[in-house]
Amino acid sequence: MNAAQDPAAAIAPPLTLRHRLLYGVGSVSTGIKTRSFTAFLLIFYNQAVGLPPAMVATVILIATIYDSIVDPIIGQVSDNFRSRIGRRHPFMYAAAVPLAVAFYLLWNPPLGFSHGQLFVYMLACLLVVRTFDTFFELPNAALGPELAPAYNERTKLISWRKAFETCGGLIMVLSGYRYFMAESSGGVTERGGYSLYALVAAAMIFIVIIASAAGTHDRIVYLRQPPERKLTFRTTFSEIFATLNNASFVFMAIAGMIYMAAIGARAAMEVYFYLYFWAFDQDQIAILTIAQVPGSLVGVLIAPPLAACLGKKRATLLVWFSAMVVTLLPLALRVVDILPGNDHWIVFPVLLVENVVTQILLIAGAVLVPAMISDIVEDSELKTGRRSEGLLFSADNLFRKFVSGIGVFVAGMVLSAVGFSMKTPVGSVTERQLDSLALLYIPIYGGLILIAMIFVSRYRISKELHEENLRRLGEKYAAAQIGTPATDEQALPRETRPNPVHP
Repeated sequence: MNAAQDPAAAIAPPLTLRHRLLYGVGSVSTGIKTRSFTAFLLIFYNQAVGLPPAMVATVILIATIYDSIVDPIIGQVSDNFRSRIGRRHPFMYAAAVPLAVAFYLLWNPPLGFSHGQLFVYMLACLLVVRTFDTFFELPNAALGPELAPAYNERTKLISWRKAFETCGGLIMVLSGYRYFMAESSGGVTERGGYSLYALVAAAMIFIVIIASAAGTHDRIVYLRQPPERKLTFRTTFSEIFATLNNASFVFMAIAGMIYMAAIGARAAMEVYFYLYFWAFDQDQIAILTIAQVPGSLVGVLIAPPLAACLGKKRATLLVWFSAMVVTLLPLALRVVDILPGNDHWIVFPVLLVENVVTQILLIAGAVLVPAMISDIVEDSELKTGRRSEGLLFSADNLFRKFVSGIGVFVAGMVLSAVGFSMKTPVGSVTERQLDSLALLYIPIYGGLILIAMIFVSRYRISKELHEENLRRLGEKYAAAQIGTPATDEQALPRETRPNPVHP
């Protein structure tokens, strides 16, 4: 869409490098939270604190159900919120303190609590973390379609966010393995190092949220302002339903949740496979984590050209399927006795290569999915007459939480099924249990990925359709500027006009 088509774009200067950096850096908060949850939350409460894995998994399940209800509501409120600093930034600023405090408390449960008390404490902390993570992450992500309306430019901007999210989370987890919960001080199965880890992580969460909100503050004047209207409970839910009743959105929502459940299970099981199945020490695990950083950067870099060359849908299907094959191949080779035992020198290099290649593919896919959701914004606006970035991105926000939600639940159930108990020492698990772990995990993970791919294949918005949507909206914007009737069947909604209020 060019300046002549969009009145907001006509007065908005191009994004600078500073804007891209500070917009992206906010996702470090999500990276720290998500990677911490998937890498450590299950093993912390199960092995370090002593809560049975089924109870930990149940807490995660309850929190995920809560998210599925709350996230769309917060998205709808964000889309229609009016203030002197726009509709997104008040939520982002409000999230910083409660999110940081709740994250710290989650990793510091009181000593002497019973299982029931630990269950309630963990659930309470997790619900607060999830709520205020939504307050920041959802409005921050929803800024993307307005900051970058073009098809390929959106993918590039989301790549910035994904690069910061991934590298921030990996570096924090790496510091956990190498410093805070180092093997010399008991490792990740002892609770001693988690308190300082949580304090540093909480401080980082606070800093990057404030930096990102402040760094995009000067763009508020160029963002959309919703109309002044009174939203009733009934109207709110009818609009949520109307917006989410978009075929491409429904298919991506289902696909994203199934896929992220698989990725969450993989991430939560990763430390168990490394420690118990492959018998790696924490120094080796740290090397594998370090290797994910360049892999993540490569994934961020290849996503935009893949999308431009193949289209976002085909590129997503390609990287998802490839990641599934690469992830499961070493486990399958071990189960059928093609890959030698853990004492053979070839095992670690094989897992290192698998780790890097999988990370490249996973991150490329993680860039492409929100880019596809971004393109639904204009398609939905043409159908409903409203811009609903926050509501639509509540799906992407929920996908992320499925990584640390349903995925951890699935992992907890798998561990319970094969007989993992509380505080299981490394080396005490039988060969039969380890084989059962792999044989149960492989079909669950692979099956979830394949089902998710079926739904992605039904996504309908191509580059050509997106550009046509932009053209039709541009005609409406132009008609509204000169006071003539719009050429389309719907009048230009008020919320598509530029925000007249300066911050």
